[in-house]
Amino acid sequence: MNLLIMGPPGAGKGTQAEELVKRLGITHISTGDMFRSAIKEGTEMGLKAKEYMDKGELVPDYVVVGMVKERLFQSDSVCGFLLDGFPRNVVQAEELDETLKSIGLSLNGVINIVVPREKLVERATGRRICRTCGASYHVSFKKPREEGICDNCGGELYQRSDDNETAVNNRLYIYEASTKPLIDYYTTRGLIRNIDGDQDIDKVMEDILKNICS
Repeated sequence: MNLLIMGPPGAGKGTQAEELVKRLGITHISTGDMFRSAIKEGTEMGLKAKEYMDKGELVPDYVVVGMVKERLFQSDSVCGFLLDGFPRNVVQAEELDETLKSIGLSLNGVINIVVPREKLVERATGRRICRTCGASYHVSFKKPREEGICDNCGGELYQRSDDNETAVNNRLYIYEASTKPLIDYYTTRGLIRNIDGDQDIDKVMEDILKNICS
C-alpha cells in the first residue's frame, strides 16, 4: 500500500505515521529523515540540498523531487511506503505522479488529519520541551510528574519562543494557504481520506485503518 499523510502543525501526524508504518509493515519516507540521510551519504541531490540549507535558503522543488525519486527507487519502497512531508505543493504532486507511474506504482490514498484551529493553537501553546533530552510534554494533555522537570532526565522544561498564539496562528495560515491546492488536487482524484484528529490517539488510528482498508 502506497500512502501519503498530511496534517497541520500539532495535528499528531508524526505519532500516527510512526504507528501506521508498524501496523502495515511499510516504509516511512519522511522528508526530514531523507534530507539528513542524503546529506550524510553525500548523494548528488543531498549535496545540492546542503548548498541551499547552508545559505539559509529554501531547497528548490527540483532538488526535493530528485531526492524523493532517489528514495523511491530504493528496494525497501517496493513493498509499500508512507510519504510524510512530501509533496508540499501541486508541482511536487505532479512530479510524484509521474515518478510513480514510471516505476509502475501509484498512490492508494492520502490521509488528511483534520483538527479545529483552536485545538491546534491550544496544543502548540501548551507544549513544553526538555532543554536536555528534547522530550515533549503538555500543560494539559501530558504533564510531567513534577512541574517544570523532565520525567526522563530531570532537565528543565521550557516553552519554545515560537509556541505563542501569534506565531502558531501564522504557521497555520501558511500551512492552510499552501496545502489547500494540494488537498483539492488529491480530492479530484478521489484519494483524500479526511480523518478527525480531535480524538483519542488510538481512535484516530482506528479511523485511519478503517478508511484506507475499506
